[in-house]
Amino acid sequence: MKSIQIKISLILFSAFIIFSSCIILRQENKPTLFLIGDSTVKNGKGKGDGALWGWGSFIGTFFNTDKINVENNALGGTSSRTFQTNGLWEPVLAKIKKGDFVMMQFGHNDSSPLDDTARARGTIKGIGVESKEIYNPIKKKQEVVYTYGWYLRKFIKDIKAKGATPIVCSPIPRNPVKDGKVVLADDSYAKWAEEVAKAEQVDFIPLNQLIKDKYSALSAEVVKTYFTEKDHTHTNEAGAKINAAAVVTGIKALKRNKLRNYLK
Repeated sequence: MKSIQIKISLILFSAFIIFSSCIILRQENKPTLFLIGDSTVKNGKGKGDGALWGWGSFIGTFFNTDKINVENNALGGTSSRTFQTNGLWEPVLAKIKKGDFVMMQFGHNDSSPLDDTARARGTIKGIGVESKEIYNPIKKKQEVVYTYGWYLRKFIKDIKAKGATPIVCSPIPRNPVKDGKVVLADDSYAKWAEEVAKAEQVDFIPLNQLIKDKYSALSAEVVKTYFTEKDHTHTNEAGAKINAAAVVTGIKALKRNKLRNYLK
């Protein structure tokens, strides 16, 4: 009788081990959506510090997380250049596997100076092959700086090499309320992001235009409530949720992109 109980216990234990292993394996085999970008994607630790929120903090609620992981690796203050040159891209790239997705949104900080003593994070305007050697006063060494488009192409090349799918987003618009009116201006970085995506034949989400379309249907009083009073760039929770919904609208329009299959 005792030997039978021992055998039953061993069978149950073995079944538990096999079941647990299957769950772990299934978790590891799930694709991941990686987000990279600046503070408009994730501000601070992504928990609303200072009432500032990025849309990446809410995008996960639109996905079936039983089937896909969502990982927000964006960092405030970064440009397409410094996300790479400050060592933020390498650890993300190391985790990317075949079947994953990487969504990028840069541009807000790329217009900064190339070599100022505060951030030294700017990129050369445009999408060409131009470059400029500068002295980086932050790192105290020489550095070759390239165009905004060059850095986006580098992301895309790295992602494709891992067998993953890159998705380029144009940067969200800044607060368009001026003198009590909604003034929607063109954004050069939005145009350049689209041009790079088209040239590299990767999917593009016209996030800048999608959000502006929403703003154009609203009053200045309402649009103003989506931003913080601290600056004209960062959204509060309500604004970030509006932007996250716009990203999802963009994903749904990507007819051949498998990422849309993981939406709720």
